[in-house]
Amino acid sequence: MGIFDFLTGEFIDVIHWTDNTRDTMVWRFEREGHEIKYGAKLTVREGQAAVFVHEGQLADVFTPGLYMLETNNMPIMTTLQHWDHGFQSPFKSEIYYVNTTRFSNLKWGTKNPIMVRDPEFGPTRLRAFGTYTVKVTDPAVYLREIVGTDGEFTMDEISYQIRNIIVQEFSRVIAQSGIPVLDMAANTGDLGKLIASAIDPTMKQYGLTIPELYIENISLPSAVEEALDKRTSMGLAGDLGKFTQYSAAEAMTSAANNPAGGGMAAGLGAGMGMAMAGQMAQGGPWGGAPAAATPPPAPVEHVWHIASGGEVTGPFSKAAMGRMVTDGKLSRDSMVWTQGQDGWLPAGDVMELAQLFTVMPPPPPGA
Repeated sequence: MGIFDFLTGEFIDVIHWTDNTRDTMVWRFEREGHEIKYGAKLTVREGQAAVFVHEGQLADVFTPGLYMLETNNMPIMTTLQHWDHGFQSPFKSEIYYVNTTRFSNLKWGTKNPIMVRDPEFGPTRLRAFGTYTVKVTDPAVYLREIVGTDGEFTMDEISYQIRNIIVQEFSRVIAQSGIPVLDMAANTGDLGKLIASAIDPTMKQYGLTIPELYIENISLPSAVEEALDKRTSMGLAGDLGKFTQYSAAEAMTSAANNPAGGGMAAGLGAGMGMAMAGQMAQGGPWGGAPAAATPPPAPVEHVWHIASGGEVTGPFSKAAMGRMVTDGKLSRDSMVWTQGQDGWLPAGDVMELAQLFTVMPPPPPGA
């Protein structure tokens, strides 16, 4: 075997890549001095693409298959090097393997609330999050626009940029959709497709596509959610009177079944039971039509005694006392007493009788 045959055998090489990291998008095949041997075998597996870069210029893209790197089946390389057929020296190039499978279960979310104008709530803020899938569709564009000369490019290095694009398009699509906030949960599938379609032109500039985009949740501010919860509770309660009575019955049952409550629980249950029994007896919500309201008792009319010259006269009604004032037989200084009064008092100091003196006409002129 001659020296030329020996060197030719040394030039043969096998180029391939297997990956188990699940996040590597691009990997550069490393060789000392970037020398690719003439006649090397290039293996490109399913879910991969191999990009040849020669002297800084993208030369060719290989799809899945087995290739012999020779001048007669690499016309682009031959043109670049101006090789003659049969030239069998090694050539210095770089081979980048690009993972063309789907990268799934990637997270996205709104860092800050998004302002929208809802037809029911008016201006409000929304937050959303979900997952998406990304895939390399054009290895040459992706290598040229994103990767550059990075020898090992992972999904984490571009995921932040993709999330920003998703959030931007999500904000625009939500603002233009006109879908009420309360109906968005029923339209997350359609919204996801709209957002993916809106992102697609931008992603094509990177050589990427987003086959799937899912919206897992769209939430309102906590204050709005609390108001919605109260509104829902009121709707479920219906008649507040019946709801209150039902709650009292439930509390009574819980108290009766709670042995730790002791006498207090028993007393509470008995009191609630008596209250409900009274309502039933009076024709409350459990006993039929409500009973008519009972008027309050009539006020008790006072009768008065008068002390004059050591003698007590009476009793006199208030009307009789009024006639005595008119006849001049009763004055403000007259001492009077009625049941419940603390001792004898001048008639003018008793509020109930003092008004009798205010209605008297003034004395005639010149009196």
